[in-house]
Amino acid sequence: MARYIGPKSKIARNFREPIFGPDKSLEKKNYPPGQHGLMKKRAKQSEYSVQLQEKQKVKYTYGILERQFAKIFDRASRKQGITGENLLQLIEARLDNVVYRLGFAPTRSAARQLVSHRHITVNGKVVNTASYTCRAGDLVAVRERSKSLESISDSFAGRTNRHPWLEADQATMTGKIISLPTRDQIPENIKEQLIVELYSK
Repeated sequence: MARYIGPKSKIARNFREPIFGPDKSLEKKNYPPGQHGLMKKRAKQSEYSVQLQEKQKVKYTYGILERQFAKIFDRASRKQGITGENLLQLIEARLDNVVYRLGFAPTRSAARQLVSHRHITVNGKVVNTASYTCRAGDLVAVRERSKSLESISDSFAGRTNRHPWLEADQATMTGKIISLPTRDQIPENIKEQLIVELYSK
């Protein structure tokens, strides 16, 4: 299963945003990585450069590699509606992201590990594919024999549902996808239109 395993702090410093969550190194060094990062002036970016940066930011945020991202964009462009919103909905509907949004894991990489280690079920069946696309009405739950795992219980304890398109039940460690999220219901500041323009060229 392909995934990015390089230094996360360096990527966050490159974008100057905590895309992997709170990062102490980003707080201490709010400038690009590298030997001359502190002295490097922010060069004027072309339109293509801005679009590419937004695409790279989304890829690293959700843990998706280039080929997989291109396939998701192709699916989004063939669906009816606005391509940018379709793209975000398909990415948000990935099982690893849903597990993270429900609070079963503290990070998306931890959620991906829970899925690949067969701790998560969808509609009562074990699914170990992180890229599995969930649909409205699906029931996502922690496997019965995995509910005693300390990492899951600690992450889920005291969490309130912050996403109106999801419904979580702490007592049973289950979650239901009410509907796919709209653009306004996604916390990350993603300029999906720039990504669409990039792929349209």
